Amino acid sequence: MHKALGHPRLVAVRAFSKGCRFFSEDSESYLRIYFTLNGGYRLNLGQPRTFNEKLNWMKLHYHNPLLPKLADKYAVKAFVSERIGAEYVVPCLGVWDSAGDIDFDALPGRFVLKCTHDSGGVFVCKDRAAFDKAGAVRQIGRKLRRNYYPPLREWVYKDIPPRVLADQFMDDGHEGVLLDYKFWCFGGVPRYMYITVKNDDVFENFYDMDFNPVAIDHGFRRMEPEFEKPRSFDLMKELAAMLSAGLPFVRVDFFEIGGKPYFGEFTFYDWGGMQPFGTYGQDLELGNLLSLPSDYVL
Repeated sequence: MHKALGHPRLVAVRAFSKGCRFFSEDSESYLRIYFTLNGGYRLNLGQPRTFNEKLNWMKLHYHNPLLPKLADKYAVKAFVSERIGAEYVVPCLGVWDSAGDIDFDALPGRFVLKCTHDSGGVFVCKDRAAFDKAGAVRQIGRKLRRNYYPPLREWVYKDIPPRVLADQFMDDGHEGVLLDYKFWCFGGVPRYMYITVKNDDVFENFYDMDFNPVAIDHGFRRMEPEFEKPRSFDLMKELAAMLSAGLPFVRVDFFEIGGKPYFGEFTFYDWGGMQPFGTYGQDLELGNLLSLPSDYVL
């Protein structure tokens, strides 16, 4: 049975999101209803104060033309190379407009396929000879036909060209699963970092910029024991600050291979701005760190 069927709230949220086309693109009501159904409060988008309110406000009003390029998993490589250096960018093995164009024969024994225009569309190949190429092509084809923007109104994904990208396979030794170090950067300043583990459940461990555990409750349990501090943590902080400079908020992801950091991706609306915190007060406290750009206020 699908996991959502045992959670009436998730069923309601998914059913509501399927009707997103009946709401205008600038509809505040759609975002308010979605967030409330997902266990939150009524968003105040006229005078946003909390972290989630401000993320949702930015979906509607902060349309910096640079952001879609940074959310495009292929185009962002050039930006990162320019700003911090190509040595921190995962090598690209190929990019194609359709899943049927993927040249598997030209790829090495291990590689990673991902869609350039969405979130989460990743296919990891550890053995090309055993890899289900036909199955991957079918699934990627479906993802390429999907616009990731409508359900959560995440503006940056709206007009990204849908392509499929092959990246070099990277292994950090954590049983085949890369650990992502996700830095929350406010106005170009990294404030918190968290690590997510997803299996049958979701775990999130937050840390401050000295890698001390922080009790931020984003609705998920904490993994035990605590993670070890990555060897390149201080360098990750520096790179996150450089990459996020000039942006009101962005999450900058890295992973670490042999003590060296590699850029993962930018995320402008963490959890789509739809994941409530354990308390309203914590949401408000984090919102105080996010200064909305005055030149975009309508």
